[in-house]
Amino acid sequence: MNLYDLFVKPYENYTTIQIILEVSGAFFGILSVYFSVKKNIWVYPTGIISTLIYVYILFNFGLLGDCMINVYYTSMSIYGWILWSRNSEDKVHVEVSWATKKEWFFASLLFFVSIILVTIVYYYKPYIDNQFSMEDITLGLYHLDWANWLDVLTTSIFLVGMWMMAKQRIENWIFWIIGDFICIPMMIFKGLGITSVQYLVFTIMAILGYINWKKSYKEKNRI
Repeated sequence: MNLYDLFVKPYENYTTIQIILEVSGAFFGILSVYFSVKKNIWVYPTGIISTLIYVYILFNFGLLGDCMINVYYTSMSIYGWILWSRNSEDKVHVEVSWATKKEWFFASLLFFVSIILVTIVYYYKPYIDNQFSMEDITLGLYHLDWANWLDVLTTSIFLVGMWMMAKQRIENWIFWIIGDFICIPMMIFKGLGITSVQYLVFTIMAILGYINWKKSYKEKNRI
């Protein structure tokens, strides 16, 4: 399979508005991660625009887990926006730190609860796809392909990453690195080539974000 098959052919049946939406979502998503690396509060307004666009896109492509995570991103972005505003002296930048044992416990709980909830949503996906009608359908997980199962996993990973970012914890980048890397082949498989490139950029930026936040913390706490 060549680059044309991966990144051009899937878009032959797309409408112009669908392509514009995906490009816009990817642009604002990358812009949001850039602001996050810089510990800049603009991570949230740009992120909200991106996540709302992807709620629409992912729902239409049947990636319910990722769709749910973007709904969560939107609400969590509002929470993070408020939290960062309160903890920022200049109302733009924030200080960061490592997560506590208590926060790690909550993060683990959030991860496993998310896996259960997203799996339940996929169990009812035939019902949802049938316009919320039980006529001539069978509930179950038989319809899931490997991308759907990865979607369940990445949803849980991103939930924790988003929560830790709102808390200004350095470890949030570890979850973004893992989740973004997994999403690259998943989006290619689903015919979202532009979005797969976005996740490649996200992976690189997340690595830089981890290095930058860790360096910032060391400089702030240098004795």
